[in-house]
Amino acid sequence: MIHQQFISDIIQEIKTDDSVVGLAVGGSWITNEIDAYSDLDLVLVTHQKITDDVGKMLDFAKKFGNLLNGFTGEHVGEKRLLICLYENTLLHIDIKFLTADEFFFRVENPVVVWERENILSEIINKSDFQFPYPNYQWIEERFWIWIHYVSAKIGRGELFEALDFTSFLRTNVIASLLQIKNNNLPKALRKAEFLLDKKDIEILKSTVASYDKKSIIESVENIILSYQNLRKLLFTNEITLQTQTEKRSLEYFEQIKNQ
Repeated sequence: MIHQQFISDIIQEIKTDDSVVGLAVGGSWITNEIDAYSDLDLVLVTHQKITDDVGKMLDFAKKFGNLLNGFTGEHVGEKRLLICLYENTLLHIDIKFLTADEFFFRVENPVVVWERENILSEIINKSDFQFPYPNYQWIEERFWIWIHYVSAKIGRGELFEALDFTSFLRTNVIASLLQIKNNNLPKALRKAEFLLDKKDIEILKSTVASYDKKSIIESVENIILSYQNLRKLLFTNEITLQTQTEKRSLEYFEQIKNQ
């Protein structure tokens, strides 16, 4: 498989580089679910921090194959990530550049494929990973203002903006909560078709609208209902519900719906 060959080639490259501590692979490699459509999630650990210099990150990436292009991952909140596309079967590779100290703080336990002096394996053995879960209170404090916002866009006739925002709500609220409901990590829409049960897939489908005011209104209605149901299922009594904001935002949505 091309993924295995790519990793083997990288190992041969870094073995002679004293600046490198080790290489690990995350994502679907961990669960042996790599297929022809998979990218590779690499973690390259170096002695010295290099993520302050994008040029150094790119220099490493260029050594690993015929790099077409690469850019850093600020859009996903991770500037230490270099997102790359390589020539020859167009392989997508994400390379996260960490120091050994930074490797202690991770969202998963990647598979160590090469290391010096068992440094990465020892870190994994004596520390735990922590995948970030959504903060239910954070969501509740924002959700009903978001509903007011998308209602206003519908009312003004900004349907593209409204469509875009329903996608935001589907990804960042409904899909993540559905993943938790199904005992999965809250990776939003990631592999939703394979991880969610059929009823939950239908819930997601009901939130998808077309460029039509009626369709968008129906999708927002389904987003609201889905959130209320998931909130009952997942939230504890410690979560303070924004009852008055919910009431007024729903009244405003109904007003827009009935225009």
